[in-house]
Amino acid sequence: MSRLNDFLTEAGAFFLATADGDQPKLRPLGLHIEADGKVLFGIGDFKAVYRQLKANPKTEIAAMGKDGHWLRYTGTAVFETDPKYAELALEANPMLKNIYNEATGNKLAMFHLENATARDIPMMGEGEDILGK
Repeated sequence: MSRLNDFLTEAGAFFLATADGDQPKLRPLGLHIEADGKVLFGIGDFKAVYRQLKANPKTEIAAMGKDGHWLRYTGTAVFETDPKYAELALEANPMLKNIYNEATGNKLAMFHLENATARDIPMMGEGEDILGK
């Protein structure tokens, strides 16, 4: 998981794909943390992306590395119930505390991917599995 986390950190922004009915949706994200052997992502539980992942948890994340390699991370989103993950994410990204707090009522929903594959892919070629499966 560390290699996956490092790739996402280096990329800065990455893209999360969901489905809204039969319409694909793609949006940039940047929030991720590594904890308890998982790479976790955060989204607002009041946003359409949250509703889309709850309705259809199959998703894919794509990121472009600075070396021209790109990442394809595919799996099923599983939302965390332990609030410690949101707390860790907010500590790592303090600017988000202005959005996610008791005064706004906005909550940060954290998820990780299960049954996942992750490939580091050069511009030309098949790439390699970075989860070590």
